[in-house]
Amino acid sequence: MTDPAHPPRAGEGRGGGGAAGDSTATATPLPTSARKRGEERGVHGLRLGLPTAALLLVLDQLSKWWILEVARLPEVRHIPLLSAGPFSLDLTMVWNRGVTFGLLSGDGPMNHLILALLAAVIAALLLRWMARAETRPVAGALGAVVGGAVGNVIDRLRFGAVADFVDAHAWGWHWYVFNLADAAIVCGVGVLLADALFRRPPAGA
Repeated sequence: MTDPAHPPRAGEGRGGGGAAGDSTATATPLPTSARKRGEERGVHGLRLGLPTAALLLVLDQLSKWWILEVARLPEVRHIPLLSAGPFSLDLTMVWNRGVTFGLLSGDGPMNHLILALLAAVIAALLLRWMARAETRPVAGALGAVVGGAVGNVIDRLRFGAVADFVDAHAWGWHWYVFNLADAAIVCGVGVLLADALFRRPPAGA
C-alpha cells in the first residue's frame, strides 16, 4: 500500500522494478517476435521446397519408367535424338553405381546401400535447411536437390544402381551420362552457390 505522505518517486511502481523493471518489460517481446518470424519463414520455405521436391521426384521416376519400360533402352542401348553440327544429344543406357556423374562408383555388395543411406541422410539435412530458408530461390533450389537425391536413392534400392541415360557430346567428347535427378541436383547446387556469393544482405544488417 502506498503511503499518501510519501508518494512514489518517478520510475517506481507497484512492481518495484524501477528502470530495470521497465527495460525487462520492453525487451520481453523481442525473442517472441524473432521466433515468430523464423517460424513463418520456415513455413514459406517448406511450402515451396516440398512441392518442388515432389514434382521433380515424380518427373524423374516417370522418365526412368519410360526409358526402361517403353523405350527399353537397356536392350536397345543407344537412341540418337538431336544433332546440330558437332553437338549431339542421345539416349545411352548406363547403370551408375556411384553418385552424381559416376563419382565414387564401386562394385562392392554393400556399395549401393551405403550410398543410398548417405544420400538419405543428406536429404534429411537439406530438409532442415529448407525449413529455415530465407528466400524463395533457396527454398526451390533445396527442393530440387532433395527431389533429385531421393529419386536416385529409389533407383539404388530397386536396381542396385542409378539409371542414367542422357548423353550430351560435342567434337567427339562426351559429358558424363546423367538423368533428370542429376540435372536437378546440379542446378539446385548452382542456385545455392549463386545465392551465397551474390545475394545482398538485408537493409540494416
